[in-house]
This record gives sequence, C-alpha cells and structure tokens, in this order.
Amino acid sequence: MLDLLIQGAPLFFTWQAVLLTAAGIVAGLFIGVLPGLGPLMGIVLMLPVAFHLPPIPAMGMLIAIYVGGSAGGSISAILLRIPGTPLAAATLFDGYPMAQKGRSQDAIGLSIIASSLGGLLAGCVLLFFSPLLAAFALRFGPPEYAAMALFGLLTIAIVSEGSTIKGMVTGAFGLAIATMGTDEFTNAYRFTFGNFNLTSGPHIVPVVVGLFALSEVFVQIEGGDLTASPKIQRLRVSFRALRLILAHKVNLVRSALIGTFMGAIPGAGGDVSAFVSYAVARRLAGPDEGYGEGAEGGVVATEAANNGCCGGALIPALSLGIPGDASTAVLLAALFLLGFFPGPELFQYNADIAGGIFIAYLIGNVVLLIAGIVLVPFFGSVLKLPKAWLLPAVILLSTMGTYALQNSVFDLWVMLVFGAVGYLLRRANYPLPPIIIGMILGSVLENNLRRSLLISRDGLQIFIDRPISATILGMTGVLLVYVVITLIRGAPKAAKDEESSD
Repeated sequence: MLDLLIQGAPLFFTWQAVLLTAAGIVAGLFIGVLPGLGPLMGIVLMLPVAFHLPPIPAMGMLIAIYVGGSAGGSISAILLRIPGTPLAAATLFDGYPMAQKGRSQDAIGLSIIASSLGGLLAGCVLLFFSPLLAAFALRFGPPEYAAMALFGLLTIAIVSEGSTIKGMVTGAFGLAIATMGTDEFTNAYRFTFGNFNLTSGPHIVPVVVGLFALSEVFVQIEGGDLTASPKIQRLRVSFRALRLILAHKVNLVRSALIGTFMGAIPGAGGDVSAFVSYAVARRLAGPDEGYGEGAEGGVVATEAANNGCCGGALIPALSLGIPGDASTAVLLAALFLLGFFPGPELFQYNADIAGGIFIAYLIGNVVLLIAGIVLVPFFGSVLKLPKAWLLPAVILLSTMGTYALQNSVFDLWVMLVFGAVGYLLRRANYPLPPIIIGMILGSVLENNLRRSLLISRDGLQIFIDRPISATILGMTGVLLVYVVITLIRGAPKAAKDEESSD
C-alpha cells in the first residue's frame, strides 16, 4: 500500500494534477447542487476533455467530480427539499427540517464534513483492499474473467431502480451495442450497416453523453418551469459544524463503513447505502434525538454513507474491472480511453497510475472539506439560477466535447440518436446505467469466453474444472435463482397494480 502511494506521488503532486483535482471538486459541487444533474452528468461532460490530458490529471479531475457531485446534492436537499442527486434523497428526512428551524448553515456544514470524512475513511479501505483483490485476481485467466463479467452484468442489471426485467432489458441492449464493429478474432464486420464509422463500434463518449446529458436536457425541458427562480435564504460561511460533528463520531464511522460495503457491491449504489445507514442510525439513536424532525445524526449518517459509497464502488472497479455504479462505469471507460486497463494488470504493470488515482481520491476529499464550507454562500446563489440559463450550457458543453474527441460529425449524430433513445427509455421508466455496463463488460465477456473455448478441449468443462471460475459461476447461479424467485413473487403484485391503473 505504501509502495503504491510512493510510486503515485510524483505523478499526482504536479501543478496540473492538483489544480484539476481541486477544480473537479468545485465543479462537482456545482453540478451536484443543481437538481437533475449529479456526478454522473459531470463526469460525462468532462470525459472528452479528460481524453486530451495526462492520465493522473485526467483521472484526478473525474474522480474529484464524482466525490464533489456526490456531496453537493445535499445542499439543494437541505435548502429546497429537492435532492440534487438521488444520493441525497435520504438527507431530506432531517436536513430540510433543520433548515426550517433556522439551522440551514449547520445542516450544510454537517453534510459537507460528514461527506468528506466518510470519503476519507472509505479511501483507507480502498487503499487496503484494492491491492489485495488485485493480487488475488492475478490468478485469473480467461475463464475467470468471463465468469466475473457475467456476474457483474447480472448483478448490475438486476439491481436497478424500478423493474428487474427492465434493468435486464437495458443491460441486454448494452450488450448488443458492444457487438458492433470488427470481430477481434475473425476481423469480420458486425452490425456496421455498411458505415465505415462503425467499424470500431460506436465510441462510448457520444453514447454516454447522449444517454445521460442530452436525455436529461429533454426531460428538464418537458418538465417546464424553465424561468422559475426559487427563493433561498441568505447563507454565510460557518465553521460551527466542525464542533458539532464530534458528537456523532461513532455514527460517522459506522455509516461510512456501511456506505463503503454497499458501494463495493456492484449495483447497490449510494442511495441504497444512505437509506440503510439512516435506518441503522435511527434504530440505535435515543428517543430524544428527534430523527425525522431535524436530527443532526440523520444528516451525518446519510452523507457519510453516500460519499463512503464512492470509495467502496472504486474497489471492484480498480481491482477487478467491475464497476460498482454508473459513475464508476464511466470512470472505467475513461481509464480505457487513456490506455490503461483496470484489474490486476493496473497494479502489476502500472502501479504508479494506481497510486496516483488513490492519492487523487484522498486529496479530493480533503479539498471537499475546505471548498464545501467556504463556497456555501456561492452555491446558495447558484440555486437561484433558472433552468433556461443552465440547459443551453449543458447542450453546448456536450456538443463541443463530443466533437472535439475525434473531430467527427458522426459522433454528434451518435450523441443525438442516443439522446433520443435515453429520453424514450426514461419516459418508459427503463434504467440507463445497465446500458453502459453492458457496453463495457460485453466485450470482456465475449472475448474471454471465446478464448476459454479455444483453450479448452472439453468445451464448457473448463469453467467447472477451474476452482475460481466455478465458484464465481456458483455465485452467479445463486443470484439468478434469487432473481427468478423475486420475479415470481412480484408477478401478482405487478398484475394487481396494472389492473388498478386500468
């Protein structure tokens, strides 16, 4: 662990990497504050920029946006009762009542400090467990990677908001996109439709920008109220929360560890960990703490968990190449674009890059503590901006970034098409993250499956003969049984809901 930090330090401690990491925190806070955007949107918008930067400054900026965006959603949740991101939904329970009692500055201060310290605790866990997992993964061959990709696909596709079946459908759509382009084994063109621009498949950047950024713009326009400006009470910098947080240190550590654990489970997500942490904190709290009525512990629990989830999600992403959530899926895509492959190879051959990423995550949380408190008055003013000013800026950044990636008009068409696809899927309540997961893990699954079959003399027997792949497939089988049982139990309820809606 110490060797990783020593090797990564020269790459990170340059003016470019430190400045971009700090800027990423500020940008992430700004994006997280604005309802409907969130860290994923920020990462997507800056992905084309990162493509033209050195690896550590690029990853430092993107990870900082991830960290800052995950924390920023609590500010709008506390002030407006509108969570800037789904991660901050549980913060409404006590954050908004605190603001109603005139303690908005305390609530925001507690949320920022809890997010920062929760992220730092998760970073320590990340630093400890990621190299261990990566060292274990050195024993992986094609069968193990194929089994792990299958497990990751199934896990992320089913743990989706809304319907399990809809999550699996969009995951399968992502798998279908991954098959487009040139076959790696035969050099044959697949699903290119005679278009030379598709011989390498659609570039992941315009796909991601279209699915998330452009579709969000369409949804916001459809929602209306583009010129409305909410009324926000005047805020000022306050360091009182630094003293208040000491009374909740046990709650802070417990919630951060819960968030880290939940984040390390692919697909669980920060919103789930925040609600779990809040439920545990409320159950263990005394009756006089007033949870649900403006309890400080409620804000600490939810915010420590959702930023702890960021570090947890990076554990399987960096160690095994399995993204923990949609944001880490895009971070993995950024690593691929920069020429590095997550997993044991990253730690074996590019230990300095892995160390630089760890340092960027840790320093980003430190910057979050400072910038989050100091910039509170500014973010209160940002919330007064109408959507009519913000949405054109999102469209402009999306268009410029996508075109600058390859100077390709075709990429703009891909962005527009997937923007329309993302909008239609949102209207039908289909989750979008499994599409990106399918695109990333689809090629991993296909290539390693085919390599395994070429190595094997007994067909699929190779997956059972090897203990690690057999264990992973056994876990996948258990998960599949759980999915089937869940679907069977949920079928009567779904039919009843459909009848009542008719």
